[in-house]
Amino acid sequence: MSLSLSGKTVVITGASRGIGLGIAAGFARAGASLHLIANDKSVHERAHELGATSAEADIADREAVASALGPVPRIDVLINNAGLELMTPITDSGDDNEAAFRRIVEINIIGTALVTARALPRMRAGASIINTASIWGRVAEARFGAYVASKHAIIGLTKTWARELGSKGIRVNAVCPGWVRTEASMRSLGRMAEESDVGEADLLDDIVGAQALPGLMEPADMAGTYLFLASDLAANITGQSLGVDRGEVPW
Repeated sequence: MSLSLSGKTVVITGASRGIGLGIAAGFARAGASLHLIANDKSVHERAHELGATSAEADIADREAVASALGPVPRIDVLINNAGLELMTPITDSGDDNEAAFRRIVEINIIGTALVTARALPRMRAGASIINTASIWGRVAEARFGAYVASKHAIIGLTKTWARELGSKGIRVNAVCPGWVRTEASMRSLGRMAEESDVGEADLLDDIVGAQALPGLMEPADMAGTYLFLASDLAANITGQSLGVDRGEVPW
């Protein structure tokens, strides 16, 4: 089954690689007009490949966000995908760990709110906001306190904004990916392996083995859920967080 988003303008943050780029490719195939934002100059090359426009911005910077959204007069779908995933153990009281904690909160929570607030004047009834949360927004993982907290917050914001924006005809939902083969997740896998003194391959086998469906997801595997939530097929769905984790976490 394929979905058409022809005539729809879609803004995706964190779209230069990983899940964001996988989502962008899916929306491009569905005929959407794309505007990609990332704090990474490679976003321009990725956008060119997909026939999209682009902007380089740190979403925790309100002026940068305003500038990045400037060229887009109307937004039908906003996908808040940008995020930072780092280990921040509470047992580490060092300056670097504290800085990482603050930066995760700035990007994952404050940045998501800044983008959404500045996108709203460009959105009308029938528009949709989709936030990228995580299965760690429903459960937890040791030593990833800031990231886990930020993804719990994203689920809370999704529910809150759905209540706030429903009267305007704007739907707000979240997608909670499980383990996907991205640069960030593989970096986290490596750190987890180091901390547990288990080989990366063995740890990954354990993770995949906990899923109901075998195999590690690729970024492109995520696009279908976002396309569905952005489409008229999901017209009656708002305030929800959908797990896409091959059955790892019971919902």
